[in-house]
Amino acid sequence: MNFCQTPKPPYYAVIFTTMRVNNSSDGYNEMAEKIDQMVKDQPGYLGMESVRDENGCGITACYWSDAASISKWKQNLAHQEAQTKGMSDWYEDYFLRVAKVERDYGTV
Repeated sequence: MNFCQTPKPPYYAVIFTTMRVNNSSDGYNEMAEKIDQMVKDQPGYLGMESVRDENGCGITACYWSDAASISKWKQNLAHQEAQTKGMSDWYEDYFLRVAKVERDYGTV
């Protein structure tokens, strides 16, 4: 995994925690790739970090410059399609958190 290079705070993090129904693709990987490419073109997008374990539990942190950019992405029709499919077919459980990052530090 590569760490995102985020700007000096403040900025925002959208943290999406999921449990996959099963590990079969059923279009999941294709949709994930499509969304990954689309989000990179969204104004305010700063980057993303994502991991998933062998049991299907995943955490994705997506970083944004401001809350308005997050709201605009939430209105994107392809993103809405992915959300609907995720709730109906791909995720057993999910939880989304939006946080304002006020401080960050590390070795990266």
